[in-house]
Amino acid sequence: MDISVIIAVYNDEKHIERAIRSCLNQTIPHQDYEIIVVDDGSTDSTPAILSDFEKWLLPDWVRVITLPENKGVGYASNQGIRAAKGQFVVRVDSDDYVNEHLLFIERMYLINNKEMTAIACDYLIVDEDERVLGRQSPIQLPIACGVMFRKDKLIDVGLYKEMRIGEERDLFHRFVEKYGIYRIALPLYRYYQSANSITKKNEELWQRIDTNPPTYERWNEKV
Repeated sequence: MDISVIIAVYNDEKHIERAIRSCLNQTIPHQDYEIIVVDDGSTDSTPAILSDFEKWLLPDWVRVITLPENKGVGYASNQGIRAAKGQFVVRVDSDDYVNEHLLFIERMYLINNKEMTAIACDYLIVDEDERVLGRQSPIQLPIACGVMFRKDKLIDVGLYKEMRIGEERDLFHRFVEKYGIYRIALPLYRYYQSANSITKKNEELWQRIDTNPPTYERWNEKV
């Protein structure tokens, strides 16, 4: 098994099925990857939805880890990464979805470029109706999702800090400083942004905090 897809979810009964199905609908064989869903203490119908996936699919296709209480996306993601069997790890948010070629293309880059430690793709920002609102480069506005990491390097930098917000940028800074991340200029990830999303509400906050964001040169100078 080459790849482990990690989906951390908390009370997202509306979108979690779409996220999982997009990961199941990949162009590589199912035996080459696993999907690990970490239920971060959900109290809505999310657990029932996950139970249906486990019931009707092979165990190595969708594996569910249930946390007894909500600890936040950083903590939940770390639990999934530690349980991962794959040599490569990629995160998908529960309200996002991915292009069917995501795993094939990113794995191909890492297998054929041994010096690369992580590969990130561009992403499309979509609304509730899956209409495209824009395209974003992960260099200009990093998100940890849709990035395929070598698992051993991800563990080496200490995984995510168990924080409620900002875990993505924090990880990017640490990973880029030690190893570097390469960019594929293909929009293979679909990033859902609602009017009240945490990312949008805290955009100005991060502009003030992130005074030294990763540049293209810093992404690629260390591999």
